[in-house]
Amino acid sequence: MHLLYSGIHGYVFRGCRFGWGCSLNCGWLSLYSHPYRCEDPMNLSKKLVLALAGTSMLAPVAASAQEIAAVNGRAAVNEYMQQQDVDTFKAWASRNQVTSVNQFSDVKPTDWAYQALSNLVEKYGCVAGYPDGKFKGAQAMTRFEAAALLNACLDRVTEKTDELQKLLDEFDKELTILTARVDGLESKVGKLQAQQFSTTTKLRGEASMILGGIPGYTSNTGTTAAGRQNVRSQGNTTFNYDLRLNFDTSYTGQDLLRTRLRAGNFSALPFGSSSQPFKLDKAESYNNQVYLDRLFYQFPVGKDKSIKLTVGALVRNTEMVWLPTAYKSDVLDAFTTIGTSGTYNKATGQGVGFQWRQKVEKGKGAFLVNTNYVVSGNNCLSGTGVSGSCGSNVGGSGADSSYGVFNDNSGLNWLTQVGYAAPNWGAAVGYRYGSAGTSMRDGNGIANSALLASQSSSSLAFNAYWQPIKTGWFPSISAGYGYNWVNGSNSGATVTTGTSTTGPLDSASWFAGFQWDNAFIKGNSAGVAFGQPSFTLASKAQSEPWLIEWFYRFQVSDNISITPTLFYGTGISNQRSSTSGGGSGNQNNGSTFSGLGGVIQTTFKF
Repeated sequence: MHLLYSGIHGYVFRGCRFGWGCSLNCGWLSLYSHPYRCEDPMNLSKKLVLALAGTSMLAPVAASAQEIAAVNGRAAVNEYMQQQDVDTFKAWASRNQVTSVNQFSDVKPTDWAYQALSNLVEKYGCVAGYPDGKFKGAQAMTRFEAAALLNACLDRVTEKTDELQKLLDEFDKELTILTARVDGLESKVGKLQAQQFSTTTKLRGEASMILGGIPGYTSNTGTTAAGRQNVRSQGNTTFNYDLRLNFDTSYTGQDLLRTRLRAGNFSALPFGSSSQPFKLDKAESYNNQVYLDRLFYQFPVGKDKSIKLTVGALVRNTEMVWLPTAYKSDVLDAFTTIGTSGTYNKATGQGVGFQWRQKVEKGKGAFLVNTNYVVSGNNCLSGTGVSGSCGSNVGGSGADSSYGVFNDNSGLNWLTQVGYAAPNWGAAVGYRYGSAGTSMRDGNGIANSALLASQSSSSLAFNAYWQPIKTGWFPSISAGYGYNWVNGSNSGATVTTGTSTTGPLDSASWFAGFQWDNAFIKGNSAGVAFGQPSFTLASKAQSEPWLIEWFYRFQVSDNISITPTLFYGTGISNQRSSTSGGGSGNQNNGSTFSGLGGVIQTTFKF
């Protein structure tokens, strides 16, 4: 017999509990309970209570009445209990087995059940204790638990006595109820299995509805045929959506095949285009069309599973690294990319990735190393394409045999990161190499222009954060600084069309963010961030932008949140003309905007 520990009510013989005294002799059960003696006459209910004492001392994973729902008489219960007797039982028993009743700190020779417990420990060797060295025998239990646990004990008794048979009869009603419940559950499970989409795939969706605008914001797309400036007002309040459907498939429980569909209806300006600082994290210009947005497979390797490899036809570089930040507003993209969008530029396309994280004890800090290669391009297969979908959603030039995944003109991004993550702080250094066709993302004016055919870039980022162990008035602090070196002349031709235009110059960016978790109400959060999105340093004519953001997130439920956000920008370029380069903010031939904007972002997860 094996008596194992249970953290619920007491001790068990493979699932049966009791906190009374008993002794087992010659294959039959003699029962007693203080203040009675074994030879005292007892009624049936008293014998029932004491029988439980003589046959069990709960197992570490002893099933509750609900878990024993698979009961169908004694045979079914025995079968269930045998399935529970796995490595967990053996490991627990080996660690907590006692050989003497004196090892229990709360059992004394003067206790009325001392002798019974001593017999179980020293004669049968089947008692294990709580981790704190105590017995804790006086615990309560339900009749359903008693019925199930009593049956599980019977295979430990070599002779089924008349008294034990009476106990089975006594609990016959409870066993019948449990059996009925199992039948109902089996019917429901069968129905779910018949109607489920897939045995290996789960749907995880996110729908965001965003009401917002930037009063007074205008864009200038250059001079019309009549010689007038083509100025458009694009700051009116709009109501848009972003929908993401992730089909996550796992074949081993540790791997992931992700297929994501995405749709939205944002206009390019002011929120949908990543070529300007007001870009929202959840905004893309998909024109109400559904696109395949992700397709990759990720799996662990090695005995300790510390390495993950990723390969995909549509994968994002920032999803194969660690973003060291505690600031998570999920509103302005310039802050979602932790103030270093030149390095963490969300390049999406064909790619592979390597991720390693040091294996340490839970609660300890760990080093990590990540590196990935993504071919994003800044052109579509046809050279034009749907607004906002070019590159990110058709695979860029890496899917075009005219370019391929190893061509310098295909928009190559090589991102490498080394970091350290502790329980409440972290830091990382990131480096990205970019070839022709890549861009810095969320930059201001020509700082965000795509690299020309003769250009390449090197971006370096330093990021760190700290957050209090316990939430309170003191916020978490996140910060980042990035610098982007551009090699080659910024006057030349584009990769795809060969049109003469202006390319980017050296640029820098930074941010600082503060966030309060459980702000005013548990589950809600508030924060403020400020900084400068990528801006050109080499040109005095280039405006220097500033951004600041305030948000408060109402966590309505686990799956619904509402995030009202205000933001203010100054020196933001809104010039769009061929003479000044795509998205130029050159003050000599363009214009800048300063003003306040805001959104109310409601997100549903399912």
